[in-house]
Amino acid sequence: MKKKVYGMELILDLEGCRPEMISSKKKIEEFVNKLCRLIKMQKYGKPFIERFGFGKGYTAGYSLVQLIETSSIVAHFSELWNKAFINIFSCKLFDEKKAKDFTIKFFGAKKVKNRLLIR
Repeated sequence: MKKKVYGMELILDLEGCRPEMISSKKKIEEFVNKLCRLIKMQKYGKPFIERFGFGKGYTAGYSLVQLIETSSIVAHFSELWNKAFINIFSCKLFDEKKAKDFTIKFFGAKKVKNRLLIR
């Protein structure tokens, strides 16, 4: 019996990101718009991008939620640690290598941990 695939989730933990990229609402919106075009995902509405989490230094920063027709793209940015934590989940298959390479380059990450889940 073949296993049915519902979707895939790319999980990226980026370190050493360029501070001016992860601390700019405009740049984060640019990122999600370009990523959606690159991996051929149809955005559902505008992205939700808010800066909060000031109770602890490492949690202060922007968070992003972009609904897509096939699920969502979610990201959290730590300005203190220059890190980005990004999840791309979709029931439509996408090129995870393109998504990973683009994200690393866009944020100027020095190091990345990634996982791909088939769900």
